Amino acid sequence: MPILSVSNLKKRFNMEAGFFARYGRFVNAVNGVSFSIAANEAYGLVGESGCGKTTTARLLVRMYEADGGEIMYYPAERQAQSVGALRKEELRLYREKVRYVFQDPARSLNPRMNVYEVIVSGCRGALKRRGVEEQALRERAAGILEEVGLSASDLEKRPSQFSGGQRQRISIARSLLMEPSLLICDEVVSALDVSIQGQILNLLLDIQEKRAMSFLFIAHDLKVACYFCDRIGVMYNGELMEEAPAARLYSEALHPYTQLLFSCATGKKGQTERQPAAAEPKHAPPSASQTAPSCPFAPRCPKAAPRCFNEHPDLTEAGTGHLIRCFFP
Repeated sequence: MPILSVSNLKKRFNMEAGFFARYGRFVNAVNGVSFSIAANEAYGLVGESGCGKTTTARLLVRMYEADGGEIMYYPAERQAQSVGALRKEELRLYREKVRYVFQDPARSLNPRMNVYEVIVSGCRGALKRRGVEEQALRERAAGILEEVGLSASDLEKRPSQFSGGQRQRISIARSLLMEPSLLICDEVVSALDVSIQGQILNLLLDIQEKRAMSFLFIAHDLKVACYFCDRIGVMYNGELMEEAPAARLYSEALHPYTQLLFSCATGKKGQTERQPAAAEPKHAPPSASQTAPSCPFAPRCPKAAPRCFNEHPDLTEAGTGHLIRCFFP
């Protein structure tokens, strides 16, 4: 039984912005994405910048409203819920159980608050309605701060007094206060040094083991995702190109785009040193607004044939739990 499932999710944005912008030309940021996340599973969404992975994550917590498709949440204590149909109190309870950790903690942590207020400000009302007094709330915040590798004495400090890795630990602590069942980690290590990345990834693994949580892990580095995740979906131009267990994807990537992502990173599994990308476009790159049937990766694909520019491949099974969107795997 999954904890969250996504079916044919779609989101488009108007290509122009502003009061006098014309309406009618759209960018298809997410175009028919489907996947599921099981209990105590880490699922990765990986791809280049602009592929739609962050938009997908934000649709899950309704920072954006989906234009199509369905998001289903399966809480342990209640019946399945359609996330798009949740209203007010139900949506608030859902967001307590599905928490979001942002990429840049320097921007997501209020510099005018101390760490204690950063951690509890968004949840104080909900916890007090449950009978949690201020002293108990402070003790809970101190315990979570120690769980993420900081000290209870750090509660009175400001975010500006911490390094980037420590600020990310504070963001993770804030997300754990309501004891969520699913944590959405949006590029949480991409702005950190390699050694700090490893520390944060190991922290998340410890949290998953201790709390039996599920994760949606957004990343652009496929090797980092393979280190942390159980299963991975590879996105390009708003679509899933390949999905497989992480170990199988690492040893047997089938889609040319997945192979390209691996070729862009050198070193051992989990390292993030990068080298220039290959596979420059052979034809004009597809516009995210185009509706003509074709493979979105065809202009960059070394295997591309005329069929790839005239037909849209479906996501088909290439092995147990291994899906690929390609005519010539």
